[in-house]
Amino acid sequence: MFFAMEQNDLPLPAFDLMTASVVHRAVPAAAPASAGNRKKDKTMPATLSADQLVGILRDTTVALVRRDGPDLSARQQAVFLTVYLDDGPHTVRGLAAALNVSKPAITRALDRLGDLDLARRKTDPADRRSVLVQRTVKGSALLKEIRSTMAEAEAQVQTGGGAPGQAANSDGRPRKAV
Repeated sequence: MFFAMEQNDLPLPAFDLMTASVVHRAVPAAAPASAGNRKKDKTMPATLSADQLVGILRDTTVALVRRDGPDLSARQQAVFLTVYLDDGPHTVRGLAAALNVSKPAITRALDRLGDLDLARRKTDPADRRSVLVQRTVKGSALLKEIRSTMAEAEAQVQTGGGAPGQAANSDGRPRKAV
């Protein structure tokens, strides 16, 4: 199973849950839609190592913690990303099953996401016993920021700009590991 993340013309990182690796695919340039232009993308995917993936995760998390605004817990991030990356509709029961956590844990995460206007709950008109989880404009903006931050961290890894997550000295040189 792959989760693809799109960002304009940046490469599409996709996370393979079965092998715990990220596969990058090039985004084909926009071309007029005609039968003659429907060629398959023949670029070879590049796979990052587990250490590189953890570094990208760390850099992204640190950037999100350092920005202005509230932080999300790991559970809140998992709920947020599931709502925004997986096709809906999403319910509390469905999110609990997908993440293998209790419904009260999902409810607490959604309380926080709702307080931050990153997701909202609405009674399902088809089944009034069920609650639907909806995306918000502010949540979409956060997802765009996460994608951008991850793309920057991934680009740093791909260009060899230092190990991800490696702190720098005041002069910008990477610190040596202790």
